[in-house]
Amino acid sequence: KIVALDKTGTITSGQPVVTDVLPAEGVTREELLANAAALEEKSEHPLAKAVMEYVSSNNAANASAQRIEVADFTALPGNGLQGTAAGKRLVGGNLSFIRTKAEVPAAVRQTAERLAEEGKTPLFFAADGKLLGTIAVADAIKEDSAQAVKEMRGMGIRVVMLTGDNERTARAIGRQAGVDEVVAGVLPDGKEAVIRKLREKGKTVMIGDGINDAPALTRADIGIAIGAGTDVAIDAADVVLMKSRLTDAAAAIRLSRATLRNIHENLFWAFFYNVIGIPLAAGCYYKAFGLQLSPMFGAAAMSLSSFFVVSNALRLNLFNMFDASKDKPLKDALHEPLFPERKESAGEEAPEDGKATDITATADRKENTMTKTMTIEGMMCMHCEATVKKALEALDGVESAEVSHEKGTAVVTMNADVADDVLKEAVEAKDYAVKAIA
Repeated sequence: KIVALDKTGTITSGQPVVTDVLPAEGVTREELLANAAALEEKSEHPLAKAVMEYVSSNNAANASAQRIEVADFTALPGNGLQGTAAGKRLVGGNLSFIRTKAEVPAAVRQTAERLAEEGKTPLFFAADGKLLGTIAVADAIKEDSAQAVKEMRGMGIRVVMLTGDNERTARAIGRQAGVDEVVAGVLPDGKEAVIRKLREKGKTVMIGDGINDAPALTRADIGIAIGAGTDVAIDAADVVLMKSRLTDAAAAIRLSRATLRNIHENLFWAFFYNVIGIPLAAGCYYKAFGLQLSPMFGAAAMSLSSFFVVSNALRLNLFNMFDASKDKPLKDALHEPLFPERKESAGEEAPEDGKATDITATADRKENTMTKTMTIEGMMCMHCEATVKKALEALDGVESAEVSHEKGTAVVTMNADVADDVLKEAVEAKDYAVKAIA
């Protein structure tokens, strides 16, 4: 009745890719890509790898990039990159950093906000104080993810997406995939807790690919692992999608329903056949109706019963598990929201689509919790969020941390008092600046 999907590597490709290249006015696409590649080539950031992979597929831009040599390269953690090329000062990074180096028109800022709402990370580039343009990077959903979710919903299955990402990004990916509900900000043990709650509503399938998904895969009624995933996830799962296509999960569910239906048919006809045939062979109908069955025809009839059951089972060879045209929802399919709770933390907006929820803490919430809001500078993407989140949640007494690079904040939930200095030290050890703790 319920399918829970991990986001990264299951719904999405798991690898950041360039989704938009938006040159500034008076700047060519090739010029923007060439300068961006010259800077990003020297960076080790995952987003830099995405930019380089995109540029390498563009021969003209790649050739231009090879002619640009960057000197005095400096990576500014949480902000961006800078260097000198052909006498020009090149810079690249997030919006707050670029605005200190070049003027960013209001229209460009609005476009950046729209990209963020779509779950993308906008990277800005400038040369000698002139904006060159914006390159948006995102972990794009797989080509078949939306189709797979549509097919599952067509079978009357409630589809839930689980992710450790922030709520805005999660909602954006959830809308693209077409899932029923989104559960954001969950850790590995949080995913397992979510699956525990979902199993109370009905039979639950968990689909994932990473080490973090292993506890949830084990907890679910059926665990399905992506074939390209980690060995731990594959070992923890009951079913493995060898071609790593999410539509194969829908096909597996469709085939399992057809198999179960075939078994029910065989049981019915076997019992129906024998209820009539055995009394006839035993002579029970002879006195009342004068009906009798010779041993020779009885043996033939018994063989015919087996032939009928085996033939009916063999019809599964003709079943097209990828054909969704005949899918029908279950009679007792779930329609109500599985998690009607809404996060009510101060300063957080309610989900606009009425679907996104965050129940990380609801599985085992403690009454004596306290929160602190940290103002942090230097975060520029989801990877930065994950770094800060991991550092904070590693501290004793910290129950969870909700980190947003867009807001520049981290809301820390604690089940014991943790000193401000300890929180600050944990974040600054990762090269981010803590400006205030309230």
